[in-house]
Amino acid sequence: MNQLSRELALRIALASRVLPGVDVPKLIGILHDKVGSPLDDEKLKAITVTNLKTGIGSHDGEEDGEDIGIGLENIKLAVRYLWGEEVGDDDLPEIQSYREGDLPESIRVAVASNNGELLDGHFGSCIRFLVYQLSRHEYRLVDIRSTIEADNADDRNLFRANLIKDCHVLFVQSIGGPAAAKVIRADIYPIKVPEVVSAIEKLKEFQYVFDAAPPWMAKALGRSAEDRKRFALHE
Repeated sequence: MNQLSRELALRIALASRVLPGVDVPKLIGILHDKVGSPLDDEKLKAITVTNLKTGIGSHDGEEDGEDIGIGLENIKLAVRYLWGEEVGDDDLPEIQSYREGDLPESIRVAVASNNGELLDGHFGSCIRFLVYQLSRHEYRLVDIRSTIEADNADDRNLFRANLIKDCHVLFVQSIGGPAAAKVIRADIYPIKVPEVVSAIEKLKEFQYVFDAAPPWMAKALGRSAEDRKRFALHE
């Protein structure tokens, strides 16, 4: 196999990261099957959503590609990476200034993301975490944390959990049992959101939980034990 250029290798690596269970060697094999070798810019741009989906399916014994366990939005994003359309981070939201105490009675929320300000990432493969400070009536993007160094860690899931250990809540498309256990041990509450949605849309929806905060959230907000007990009695 010819050596891939740095740019093509990056495009394939980024595509692999948004396809859970499809590592780089497996994806390269699928691409060779679908468009031939050696891989070049023209061949990668010939990849379609349909043939990538069926290619993954054939490797997994699902000939029609219907039960591969990877969402269509993730496959679409992978194709855009392969085409070279999403390599840059120009569409990332702007981080807003924040000092401790700016938002009273607030929590910190991590959003697994691959693209712009979307909640579209799987815990073990998302490219970054968007970190928001969230109160009942306000939200603020306070950090964007790349997960690229997780690939070199002995325990990638633990690395990712430690990356957001200052957060109280994690919104994620999917997360496996062992990874979820590490997140929970870090005192982070994982919430699965299988569909691709705007992070802001999900944050606004979640703000209503502040009105009747469950005990774990009340604790994070610094509410008294008496208030938490009173909520529990009325559940």
